[in-house]
Amino acid sequence: MSTTEKKAEPAGGQLELLWAILPHIPLILKVVVLHALRLSESAKYLDMRSNLIISVLRSMLDPRRPSSVSKVQAVTLRDPGVKGKLWVSTVASKVPPEQNIRDALFAAIDGLHNPGQENATLRVPDIVPVEAEWTGFRAAATKESTLPAIPEEEKYREMMKECTSPATLLFLHGGAYYLCDPAMYRPLVNKLAQLSGGRVYSVRYRLAPQSPFPAALLDALVSYFTLLYPPPGSVHEAVAPEHIVFGGDSAGGNLALALLQTLLGIRRQNRKITWFGEEREVPLPAGVTCCSPWVDVVQSMTSYEKNQKWCYLPVPRLMDEDFQRTVPEDHLWPTKPPRKHIYVDDAYLLHHLVTLQIANTWEGSPPVYINCGWESLEDESKYMASKLARDGVTVVFEEYEAMPHVFVGILPERPESKRAVSSWANFIKEVCEDPKKIQPSYKTIKAKATKEVDIDIDNLSSFTEEEVKRLAHEKVSGQKAPLPDVPAKL
Repeated sequence: MSTTEKKAEPAGGQLELLWAILPHIPLILKVVVLHALRLSESAKYLDMRSNLIISVLRSMLDPRRPSSVSKVQAVTLRDPGVKGKLWVSTVASKVPPEQNIRDALFAAIDGLHNPGQENATLRVPDIVPVEAEWTGFRAAATKESTLPAIPEEEKYREMMKECTSPATLLFLHGGAYYLCDPAMYRPLVNKLAQLSGGRVYSVRYRLAPQSPFPAALLDALVSYFTLLYPPPGSVHEAVAPEHIVFGGDSAGGNLALALLQTLLGIRRQNRKITWFGEEREVPLPAGVTCCSPWVDVVQSMTSYEKNQKWCYLPVPRLMDEDFQRTVPEDHLWPTKPPRKHIYVDDAYLLHHLVTLQIANTWEGSPPVYINCGWESLEDESKYMASKLARDGVTVVFEEYEAMPHVFVGILPERPESKRAVSSWANFIKEVCEDPKKIQPSYKTIKAKATKEVDIDIDNLSSFTEEEVKRLAHEKVSGQKAPLPDVPAKL
């Protein structure tokens, strides 16, 4: 449902919130007591409020109490409306008269397949108008300000008056590819716009399971070309590639990196793309930024199990038979014909634009920023940073002690979150203004005091490329294998 079709809804009434929390009262009391007595390990790193948020989220996401896919998806698509110190101008990309951009994507997919995928059937998504929200900081507004009743183009022009940097973040939201919406991410992207001095193009890409791979990737590529080469009637002027940074959290981090890998693939083929009657170059962006990127879509790496006490994400189950069996049926899931994964057809689970840790090379990529916590996705974030570095890419990597998945959104008031968002925004600004300033950096950020400690890049990840590929293949095949000895945190 588009923004223009749905009314702004409240984020949830107090009664609804109370009803959701009520079953977790015993857990809350237990966490409070253990934290107050300093008997829980997390009390060494977290304040009580943060500990409670993580614990309750973990309980609410317990796979033993599943809800239907459509119900969960609908909850995360609610639009609370726009209020506060931000500009939001909702636009939609135009559909080109040619199919060449989809042809280029499919050529990249074909060029990056695994042996045995040559004859696999690939879904052919339509090229559709892709909505996005131009978002920027609104200095003169208050926390209670709403948007003025003016056309979207005027909102965009007012937003541009407040931009002090040419930096443009093409933002792709998280949500396991089937949840969430740009509306949920307005506070985060607005803060990134404020701190970078630029603006954000937050994309409302198509969600699974209704629109599986490669629909979201096609929407991301169309959005990038819309920024580079505005179709007739666009509110914005052409954005130079050196002023565009891809960004995303969780699944959005996967999509940002997959879009980068797609561009690398198209460029290796020396292709141009015909776009609204013009043959266009396929440039790379200035940089890519990821918060807790969901690189390992098949959930094969060991931190999914080992880091449970630090994270709220449930144990891996997207590839398990019980996910098919225990999730209540609805019109979205299981799919017809059935598949294992909510995002991608079985034949493409190990494609290099899906399960990104097994991609052969990232050589030629622009600088990449990655942050993560002591979370379920820690292994894949650290491996991704080490793989990029081995392929000659400039990487800025930050691991935050005791922080959960996408902590910048879950715990925005924590000093670690404020430090991470500031670092993220600074990378965006610097890579657009002077990319030579970006130097390789690998750091642990200590809890509370946010002290920086250097990490030796050679010790960042204990996984070899062979191990990572073996784990992914064995997860998909359903065969267990001996895991590398990766110690749990503390």
